[in-house]
Amino acid sequence: MLTIGPYEFNSRLLLGTGKYPNMEIQQHAVEASAAEVLTFAVRRMNIFADDQPNFLENIDLTKYKLLPNTAGAKTADEAVRIARLSRASGLCDMVKVEVIGCDKTLLPDPIETLKASETLLGEGFIVLPYTSDDVVLARKLEELGCHAVMPCASPIGSGQGIINPLNLQFIIDQASVPIIVDAGVGGPADAALAMEMGADGVLLNTAVSAAKDPVKMAIAMKQAVEAGRLGYEAGRIEKKYFATASSPSEGMISS
Repeated sequence: MLTIGPYEFNSRLLLGTGKYPNMEIQQHAVEASAAEVLTFAVRRMNIFADDQPNFLENIDLTKYKLLPNTAGAKTADEAVRIARLSRASGLCDMVKVEVIGCDKTLLPDPIETLKASETLLGEGFIVLPYTSDDVVLARKLEELGCHAVMPCASPIGSGQGIINPLNLQFIIDQASVPIIVDAGVGGPADAALAMEMGADGVLLNTAVSAAKDPVKMAIAMKQAVEAGRLGYEAGRIEKKYFATASSPSEGMISS
């Protein structure tokens, strides 16, 4: 069970809703993923315009918890305004804080992310900040009171997978709040590895929406997250320098 603030979820896969070929494929992929948390960019949705296309109209909102994000914000003030807008629309009191500090890499601005998170926590939001794999920053966000921390595996949409497993492992090992790996996941192996390392969840978008078959990839990601979590809970064997026979030597017939 994944617990974020007051909410509990059976699925540990959180799914983005942007960049699908069309709304029909988006809907089928969402259903196939079995995700219970859906994230979307508030600034890219006409949540107050009834005459504009809105993916929220095509899904059963009773099945999902919505996670609006502040994509597009470059300052803490912008992120806070976007979060307030999402709450005013009645969507959810959870928010993914995303404050981009570099247009080329789309890596987050650590200072503005801290500022925005602190303000939103003070206003009663359930705060999930998107961060780099900075170990100290992750700890400081937790100390602020963030309900989960979301370090990237690699740059947004890059599909490079986990490029700094050491830092990610440090973040996971020191945390007492959920660590949800967010951004850079390219395929099921990346999601499974994150979960096997002990991450509490994986949030992804492009890996599914830009796949040749988004619905099949959604199923693959669902199964990868489940397999990775089971592997973590089962406890993998230690790596050794030399071979170890899988059959016992006792009782073997000697020539």
